Amino acid sequence: MTTTKPGVRPVVPHFSSGPCAKRPGWSLQALTDAVLGRSHRSKVGKAKLKRAIDLTREILEVPADYRIGIVPASDTGAVELAMWSLLGARPVTMLAWESFGEGWITDVEKQLKLKDVTVLKVPYGELPDLTKVDSDTDVVFTWNGTTSGVRVPNADWIKADRKGLTICDATSAAFAQGLDFPKLDVVTFSWQKALGGEGAHGMLILSPRAVERLETYKPAWPMPKIFRITKGGKVNEGVFAGETLNTPSMLCVEDYLDTLTWAKSVGGLKALRGRADANAKAVGDWVARTPWIENLSSNPAAASNTSVCLKLIDPAVAKLPAEAQLAFVKQLEALLDKEGVAYDIANHRDAPPSLRIWCGCTVETRDVEALLPWLDWAFAEAKASLAKAA
Repeated sequence: MTTTKPGVRPVVPHFSSGPCAKRPGWSLQALTDAVLGRSHRSKVGKAKLKRAIDLTREILEVPADYRIGIVPASDTGAVELAMWSLLGARPVTMLAWESFGEGWITDVEKQLKLKDVTVLKVPYGELPDLTKVDSDTDVVFTWNGTTSGVRVPNADWIKADRKGLTICDATSAAFAQGLDFPKLDVVTFSWQKALGGEGAHGMLILSPRAVERLETYKPAWPMPKIFRITKGGKVNEGVFAGETLNTPSMLCVEDYLDTLTWAKSVGGLKALRGRADANAKAVGDWVARTPWIENLSSNPAAASNTSVCLKLIDPAVAKLPAEAQLAFVKQLEALLDKEGVAYDIANHRDAPPSLRIWCGCTVETRDVEALLPWLDWAFAEAKASLAKAA
């Protein structure tokens, strides 16, 4: 293992899992057409918001009869809007294999206080037995576990003739993985995750079945204003035509439009998925030949191609208490940060000690490849420090 610094550095060292890297070639010049100092309800403002919805549909290949809206509070707001508006009509099954799935369980059990709830929960790195999921219940799950690097390989486990709704938090899967929309009734994501956009805005995609539930079921609890997407017992169609529930940042809207335009220019969804797959493969090939590290996902078929999470298996590190392992990871991160070759790649605060490298479509494969020798260098440096301390 080399202690010599590699000769090539990533051009863009942004490997954070959120906010994520901007699209290649991005600069502030891309935002010069932003509608600033104008109402978002003006003709030009609503046109921008409607354009964002239309481009989202085109690039994600969302079915024509699904509605798409821009909602407050990022992906979190979109998921919670869906749960508060739709749950309670049927029994619920909650799936969790990382921190965000666990958060949705807290909402359902402690906030909404639903009684008929089944929880299928497994540790980080694993995936629940999806054959045990009852599709006749409402099902809430993350498609890609952002903090564990574990995703569902497909939606074959969801019945086409299900009676329940499927609510899918897809924030680190959108534009990188194959979302099976006919099996999904609610899909949510955020701009800052999926395409490296800016924060605070969420996307809510509803199937006709979800709309039917909205129009035939009224929850027993009070509904906050920013969750109200029905009016007079009918879905508020304006929300899905650019009339947002609260004031959006038109600067962020412009940034999202710019990235969607870039996504279209490089070949749309197929090309975006290919870019993420190439990035994840570069990391995977390196892991296969590197003895001190391993994918946190115990199932290769369920390993993420966006938020790639890696555990340290070198005996000198793996035998340490969790707190010491985390300190080791933080030292790796600090070494890489100081060299300007990788920022923000330590594990999420709720996850086990690990590295987390964002490999989404806005990251260039050449930058991933340039990063990998630096990981070897940083590990050697940190392990040498560990040996001295002992």
